[in-house]
Amino acid sequence: MLHGFYPVLPDLGWLERLVPLGVRTVQLRLKDTEQAEIERQITASLELCAKHDCQLIVNDYWREAIALGANYLHLGQEDLASADLGAIKSAGLKLGISTHSHEELKIALNAEPDYVALGPVYETKLKKMKWKPQGLDRVTEWKSLISCPLVAIAGITVERAPDVLAAGADSLAVVTDIVSHADPEKRVVQWLEVVSNNR
Repeated sequence: MLHGFYPVLPDLGWLERLVPLGVRTVQLRLKDTEQAEIERQITASLELCAKHDCQLIVNDYWREAIALGANYLHLGQEDLASADLGAIKSAGLKLGISTHSHEELKIALNAEPDYVALGPVYETKLKKMKWKPQGLDRVTEWKSLISCPLVAIAGITVERAPDVLAAGADSLAVVTDIVSHADPEKRVVQWLEVVSNNR
């Protein structure tokens, strides 16, 4: 089950800090990590999230997600193209897919995802994107084109959250507004409050 606030965190250490605060959906997005460490962090993240009634979504590593007993996976378009969707579905994993254009949305919907992510909603400093900010009108449009939940991502702050939810997003994926904040724990509490107040 996806919740309205959906932090995307770079490693287990971040999950250990923030999940106990009441986070109910979180993505583990490991980058440039050794294989043994990938497996260790996914395993420990699954245990942590089970303890705190939080849905863990594993980013990219579909083979490891299957092998280690995860139940939710997120794939970008490049990873989707090379992933074994049959194996993912046979293992019972739920699947979220990133989209940035109508063409990518069509590709994603052909995979029958459990949610679709749209980004960047606003300009993001996290990584260089070839896509311009989509804006709130595109959030509303995307919501009208899909039957599964819509996750909005990129450039979303606590202050912008009510507008993005009002535009049609079911869940807000957040990276920079948390991991770059001077007090991430305090910011997460603010996020939980604002999303709860705007449901």
